Amino acid sequence: MLKAPLGDWRLLAEPRVALMLGLGYSAGLPLLLVFGTLSAWLRESGVPVTTIGLFSWLALAYSFKFLWSPLVDAFDVPLLSRLLGRRRAWMMACQILVAIGLLGVGSSDPAANIAVTAAFAFLVAFGSATQDVVIDGWRIDAAPTSRQGVMAAAYQLGYRIALICAGAGALYIAEFVNWRAAYFTMAALMGVGLIATLLAPIVDRAPSITVPGPGSGKAAPAFSFAEAVVAPLADLYRRKGAALALILALVALYRLPDFVAGVMANPLYIDLGFSKAEIASVSKLYGVWIGMIGAFAGGLIIPVIGLKATLLIGAAAGAGSNLMFSLLALAGHRIDLLILAISIDNFAGSFAGTALIAYMSGLTGAGFAATQYALLSSLYALPGKLVGGVSGFMVQAFGYSTFFGLTAAVGIPVVLLCLLIGPIDEKDESEAAAEASPAPAQ
Repeated sequence: MLKAPLGDWRLLAEPRVALMLGLGYSAGLPLLLVFGTLSAWLRESGVPVTTIGLFSWLALAYSFKFLWSPLVDAFDVPLLSRLLGRRRAWMMACQILVAIGLLGVGSSDPAANIAVTAAFAFLVAFGSATQDVVIDGWRIDAAPTSRQGVMAAAYQLGYRIALICAGAGALYIAEFVNWRAAYFTMAALMGVGLIATLLAPIVDRAPSITVPGPGSGKAAPAFSFAEAVVAPLADLYRRKGAALALILALVALYRLPDFVAGVMANPLYIDLGFSKAEIASVSKLYGVWIGMIGAFAGGLIIPVIGLKATLLIGAAAGAGSNLMFSLLALAGHRIDLLILAISIDNFAGSFAGTALIAYMSGLTGAGFAATQYALLSSLYALPGKLVGGVSGFMVQAFGYSTFFGLTAAVGIPVVLLCLLIGPIDEKDESEAAAEASPAPAQ
């Protein structure tokens, strides 16, 4: 376990930690291109805020990815898996799919035919969500539990760098060239993920438990789809028991304030009169660097104060930071308040994100990392996506200031759940080391 008072910075130089930068970049690049950046394009094209809010439902692929995640753990991609191994083959297939979707979005015209834009945006979201499943499985299997905080921080660093490209970079290109050039450039940048995939070592692992074969008295490999679905759920319940309900409630609500607020952040900036260049400079460039600091602060503080305390701080700070957007909405076009709001929100959100990633990673069982983590991460994203779909109607009914105040209030039950979950059991170093040992590719 990590014992250094401020974390062991040498971990950042480990090859697998460094690879998380490239994989995190590949995971982060599509997100804003179907959310924040796209919402700015839609609003500029005259699309109503109510439609923009409904547009967020296209990203339900991120929330329901657990439905097809067993395929990632149990089955190979034809031809590619034989060459690259199962995890890497799935990564590459997803990255190619995302690039195709981005080219389609860039070729569309939301003002003339928003249905085409929505279709390609969904393709991006589907490919990106599946890629998340694979990368999370690789990350959890590639390092012991004690290093998941640092792995998560490196992942978020790459993720945040991608947000600079997909946020500030895309907005700058759209401002000085056009939206098509912006999305075509983003499609080309998915090549970063392809390179990281090729450099990543194979860590495909067999499940730690499997569904018993009939009458054999022994565990048979979970290769059928039914077994691939049942075994991960059975393992999770076997280890957590009745406490699983409380754990799932915490996971479901933890990032809800941040996700719901994020849908209406860019429309707020546009309606307050901020230019695309101002939004890019403050929110998508400066703010991303603040987010990186928050992510590493979360990763390095976990060994110092413990995961539960870090979760509690993240829950309170992440939700409370939305009050700054309420203040900004009341104050109007003030660049100083925009900078302050972005600073607090990005630091707190990234801090909380690292804590939640480390917590969910520790909940998974060996061999079921992709499926179980997909279930947990889908659960934490689902409420935000569902409520985000009606966020435009809430803004229209109550105004921006009240809307962001309501999102902050969600943090109250989240803090209570953090206090109720009890001690967080961490796997000892021997078990973590065993889980980190790669198995031959199947």
